[in-house]
Formats: sequence, C-alpha cells, structure tokens
Amino acid sequence: MSSRAFFLPEGDAFRPTNWARGPWGQTISGNYVGGLLGHVIERDAGDPELQPARLTVDLFRPAALTDPVHVETTVVREGRRLKLVDAVMTQSGTVVARANALFLRRGEQPPGDRFTTRVTMPPLPPESDPAPDDRLTLVWSYGKDGDVPSTGLGAWAYDGPKFIWTRELGSLVEGVALTPFTRAALAGDMASSLTHFGADGLPFINADYTLALSRLPDGPFLGLAALTHDSDAGVATGTAVVVDRIGPLGTATATALANPGFNPPRAFS
Repeated sequence: MSSRAFFLPEGDAFRPTNWARGPWGQTISGNYVGGLLGHVIERDAGDPELQPARLTVDLFRPAALTDPVHVETTVVREGRRLKLVDAVMTQSGTVVARANALFLRRGEQPPGDRFTTRVTMPPLPPESDPAPDDRLTLVWSYGKDGDVPSTGLGAWAYDGPKFIWTRELGSLVEGVALTPFTRAALAGDMASSLTHFGADGLPFINADYTLALSRLPDGPFLGLAALTHDSDAGVATGTAVVVDRIGPLGTATATALANPGFNPPRAFS
C-alpha cells in the first residue's frame, strides 16, 4: 500500500483503502466509519470557541471496502451556547451510517469539587517504540495479565477489568492531519469490543456508539477503561471511561446485539 491513510479524497467523496478493513470481513471498520463522520462534522461545523461534547454514531449496515462513501452534514440547531449537527454517510446511494454531534460553548469552570469514579490505567506505552509497517492503528490491551500489554485481544478473554491504550500512526484522510477530536471519534467505537469481550470471546456486534467529551484529548495516546457491561436476551450495553496522558476526559458507550461465533483474526489494525 502506497498511502498510509484510511481514506483517499475522491472529489466530494472518500474512497476507503485496505487499511480501513475491519475484523468482520471485507468492510470498513466501525471506528473508521465513525472517525470519518466526526472528521466531516468538525470540518463543516467546527468552531474553536465550541467544545465537541457529544458524538453519536449509528452503524446501519456494513460499508464495503470497494466503493467510495459520501458524507453530508446539516446544522440542525445553532444558538449562542450550542450547535447541533447531523451527518449522513451513503455508499452507492444507500445510507450506511449516520451521526449527530453536540457542540457547547466553553466558559468559566465552576470551582467546586465533585464526585467521579476513579480509574487507574496501565502505564502509557513508550512513544519510542518502532512503528510497524503493517499497522496504522496501534493498540495495547490489558486484562488478565495485569499491566502486561497484549497486541491482540487475548488479554480480554476473561470476566475481569479491561483496558486499552491506542495510537493512530497514519491519516484518516490522505493529506489531512488528524485533529484531537478525530482521534477521539476513532477511539470511541473501541468501547464495544472492550466492554463486550469475555471468556467466550466477542459474541456481540455494536449497532452504535456515543462519545461524550468534557475536553479534547492531549497527545497521541488515547485509553479506555471498561466500566460496565449489561446484557440480556442478546442485547448489550457497555460504557468505558476515555482517558489521555493527563487523565479522564469523557465516556464512550456502545449498544450491541448478539452475533455468536465471531473470532477476530487480529487487533484493530
């Protein structure tokens, strides 16, 4: 592959590269679908005075690797303190995903302390690790081996606490630098695998994810810590805390349905 980007610009569309392939087959991975929706929303409606506070991505159907995708945005509501934006992704005339985003105006922080659930992440991976030629998304997963990282998903094959650190090495769209918000949008989908994985592997596939951010991430690393998993009759929901090198900055929640027999051949790469 000559390009080290997940999508190539093609007029007003985006053509996926093989880097964008997900673990479910010859389709675009959900995190790259969500990342592209977030990228276009920020491109079309971003404002330095506004905090991108929520991004919800609905994954309607698999998006093929073979055809370009189009993303159109609409500002639904814009006021002095907030902006609501919708985005729709189509492929060959069919809607494959949509997103909506909430932007809030930044202001003075109230001085009082408030309760929050404390999360202790495994140490940050070293930035000096050599970049592999065969991956653009690096992940370090943690679970049954404690703070010893795995580059696959085997560390999550148990019913205990789970964590992940991730770093993007390439571009989402060729020629466009990754922004902090796009990095967060890419990582939000990982909450599904993180929270729904168990001793029997990953029997759930997510239909959506919602990323909520109090601030933008700082630095190239993003982490997630599993907080909850609840499921019944094949329907699941899971929530993770999203962190960076400074500390927690938001949450990611994924809703999923049972899809037994999935055996991921590789990590997010």
